[in-house]
Amino acid sequence: MVNLKLVNCEEKYWDFIRTLRMNKNVVDGFVTNVFISVEDQKKYMSKYNNNYYIAILDEQPVGFVGVIDDDIRICTHPDFQKKGIGKFMLKSISKLIPTAFGKIKINNKASKKLFESCGFAPKYIIYTNEKV
Repeated sequence: MVNLKLVNCEEKYWDFIRTLRMNKNVVDGFVTNVFISVEDQKKYMSKYNNNYYIAILDEQPVGFVGVIDDDIRICTHPDFQKKGIGKFMLKSISKLIPTAFGKIKINNKASKKLFESCGFAPKYIIYTNEKV
């Protein structure tokens, strides 16, 4: 994708991240599913915005990737999935932070496929008494 780029996360993208993070088509892929208020997002992003990047396609935000404590958080907007954007973001962030890793829910096949296609391999499985 010629017009695809990764940019620093400015405040103008904070609500894009918040709404995408809670989008009904992607929310189940995240390890934790919580409602994020505008106020909570402002507090969080005020602290961590330098850890996040936004994928821009034709001047439109289409995904985000961030790393907190070496843990990758990544999401592509459902309208732009399966177009190489996730792979672009993951490869880009891996170059910036080579020690980063991903925590992936065991039933999140799309994320497993993405990470494996970028050279990641499973290292641990965490067992809980919660239902998946």
